[in-house]
Amino acid sequence: MSDRTTTRPPATPGTGHGRISTETVKTIVDSSHTRRSFWRQLALIGPAFVAGAWQFGPGNLTTAMNAGALYGYTLIWVIIVSTILMIFLTDMSVRLGIRTPVSLISSIKQTLGGWVGVVAGFGVFLITLCFSVGNAVGSGVGLAMLIPGTSPVMWTVVCTVAVAAILLFKGIYRIVERTLIVIVALMAICFIVSAFAAHPDWAAAGAGLIPVVPDGAWLLIIGLVGTNFSINAAFYTSYGTKARNRTEEEYRDITVVDTVPGIIAPGLMTALVIVVAAAVLHATGTDAPGAFGGLAAIFEPIAGPVGAWIFALGFFGAAFSSMIPNCVAGGTMLSDALGRGPSADTKTARLGSAFILAFGITITMIFSGTSPVQLIIIAQALTVLVAPILAALIIVMANNKKLMGSMRNKWWQNLLGLIGLVSVLALSVRLVISLVGG
Repeated sequence: MSDRTTTRPPATPGTGHGRISTETVKTIVDSSHTRRSFWRQLALIGPAFVAGAWQFGPGNLTTAMNAGALYGYTLIWVIIVSTILMIFLTDMSVRLGIRTPVSLISSIKQTLGGWVGVVAGFGVFLITLCFSVGNAVGSGVGLAMLIPGTSPVMWTVVCTVAVAAILLFKGIYRIVERTLIVIVALMAICFIVSAFAAHPDWAAAGAGLIPVVPDGAWLLIIGLVGTNFSINAAFYTSYGTKARNRTEEEYRDITVVDTVPGIIAPGLMTALVIVVAAAVLHATGTDAPGAFGGLAAIFEPIAGPVGAWIFALGFFGAAFSSMIPNCVAGGTMLSDALGRGPSADTKTARLGSAFILAFGITITMIFSGTSPVQLIIIAQALTVLVAPILAALIIVMANNKKLMGSMRNKWWQNLLGLIGLVSVLALSVRLVISLVGG
């Protein structure tokens, strides 16, 4: 019997015979991260753009229009600051969407108690009810601006029916996401063209990046922060992230192609509305109109009928794009709070979404003779009473070491999150003082 000699591969230190070295494994892993193609990166776009579309609604346009009309370019810096805060809170929500086993509200229930999760879910639902009024009014007014002589209430009904039809499809979230990405792109083009057509003083607009507080502007500043630093939209981003099954390995690319541009886009468009209003209203000494159609009418002599039509199209896009995720998010939060599932496709979510749409159109019809701008401002202001609770919950959950692991908040993320929390708290206190003081 002859001896057989077995040839063994050379040993790699620390790994044993025939195993792949740690350095090789690291190289393979790193290369898999860096080889994600441009088109695969674009496929990550979605949840933050949905949040941005929800954020950029009639409330933003109302406050931005008044800021430009009353103070020119001076308050553009407020948009920059609130956009930065919104990016960081949305980023926390994205990481929570990656790390939470089921949903953010479910994790809140498990970590902080069931009643806390219920409060959070119903809080967002109440915010969506308030937003539904502005969205319903704004969508109707927007189409009435595009088609002069038609009834805004009639268009409100048409838009409500259109959104209700979208809710009937299966896989609502993905349909909403794709629709809103297209609308946001269209809005961006409209407002960029409108800004240049208004022939603004770009040097003065640049000076508006320097923080200055004009006399009597604090209430408007608080309103600008409240409409641009949309806590409810940031909160819902975790659900969009979870719906897209995002992973920790994709986080860096998500930040670059979705979180940052998705939140910067509405901030940029809000700043451009201030620029248009400053050029059209403030520079000419014209008072801010009581209705959005007034701005389009004043805008026409400066930019021509095409310029006014483009601005009106952007305005309609803002109202309608906010209307869609508002009812979807509200229904989803209600369903999750009641333990019926964290999906927009559940029966409870669909019923909640339908109630939000019905509420918006009902209030719009009841107060159809009221100034739409004033109605939107009142509805928008009421949302800030819930915002501090949602902001605190996002920050607390993003610091949960057991849940977040390596994606837990860093100290500088907590610092900016706390600045945001203090901002919305101040906004809420100011609103309560205003309500009590009459």
